[in-house]
Amino acid sequence: MPTYFIVDGVKIELYFKDHNPPHFHALISEYDAMIEIKTQTIIQGSLPNNKKTKILKWAKSNESTLMAIWKVLKD
Repeated sequence: MPTYFIVDGVKIELYFKDHNPPHFHALISEYDAMIEIKTQTIIQGSLPNNKKTKILKWAKSNESTLMAIWKVLKD
């Protein structure tokens, strides 16, 4: 479970050989959200509202970086 980024205290993790669709995990305290990279949609779990807004905005501006990491880990 490598942490690739920490955004406003939220760990951004991508896992080796994870299932589709391409996604990342955003973790803080008891919260764990699985977020689709291309749509910035929470597909499972949740985040506190103040963190959710920041993480989704960050994900949109870092979509290409997240997809590049996903592709490396998928192979």
